[in-house]
Amino acid sequence: MTEATDLAAAAGSADPRVGLRAVVALRRLLEGLEHLQVANARAKGWSWQEIADALEVTRQGVHKKHARLMPMQDPREG
Repeated sequence: MTEATDLAAAAGSADPRVGLRAVVALRRLLEGLEHLQVANARAKGWSWQEIADALEVTRQGVHKKHARLMPMQDPREG
């Protein structure tokens, strides 16, 4: 089984301590994956609006969440 599969199974545990810990771990995993894919999309030239549409959120929301984590790009590059 993969880590995600194990965590998903643990999130359904009858023991709240186990379930809640798994929820926290899944949240962290998902946040990391989202950041990775946003960075990937930006590196491929996607606009913030395209990313927002794919994530089903607003452009402002995705920009606020991820722009500060993106490496600075030289404006002369394009």
